[in-house]
Amino acid sequence: MLNKWTIRGLKLAREVSSWSKDPSTKVGSAVFDQNHRVISVGFNGYPQGCNDNGMENREEKYLKVLHSEINSILFAKRDLTNCTIYVYPMPPCCRCASAIIQSGISTVITLEPTDDVYERWGKEFELSYSMYQERGINLLQYSRNVFEECCKEV
Repeated sequence: MLNKWTIRGLKLAREVSSWSKDPSTKVGSAVFDQNHRVISVGFNGYPQGCNDNGMENREEKYLKVLHSEINSILFAKRDLTNCTIYVYPMPPCCRCASAIIQSGISTVITLEPTDDVYERWGKEFELSYSMYQERGINLLQYSRNVFEECCKEV
C-alpha cells in the first residue's frame, strides 16, 4: 500500500504528463519539499516560446525536447536540497538523473517501467539507478497496478 503523499505526488505527475504535446511519450514530474508542498511541476516539451509543431519528426524532437524532470528543476528557481521528485510514467533517464543529483533532490519516486519501455531504455535506467546509489539518493519504484489500485481508494 502506498502512502497518501506518494499517491498524491504520482497523481499530480500523471496529470502534468497529459499536458505534453509529444505524440508518443508523455512524461510529467512534480517536486515537493519536506513539508509536502508543491515546489514545481514539469512535462516533456520544447523550450518555452519555441514552436512545438513538428513533434512527429523524432530526430528533431529528440534534439529540441526538454524532459519533464529538467523542466521541473528549471521552473523551481530555488534550492531543491532534500526535496522529492515524483516522475510518471517511467524512471528518469541518465541526463535527468544527473540533474536530479546536482539539484540536491534526495528522493525519486516513480513507477517501474513496463517491459517494452525497459527493453528500450533499460540500460539508461540501470545507469541512473547506480548513480542514485553512489550518491545516496533514495529511489522508490512502485508497480503500476498497485498505483492504479491505490488511486481508486483515495
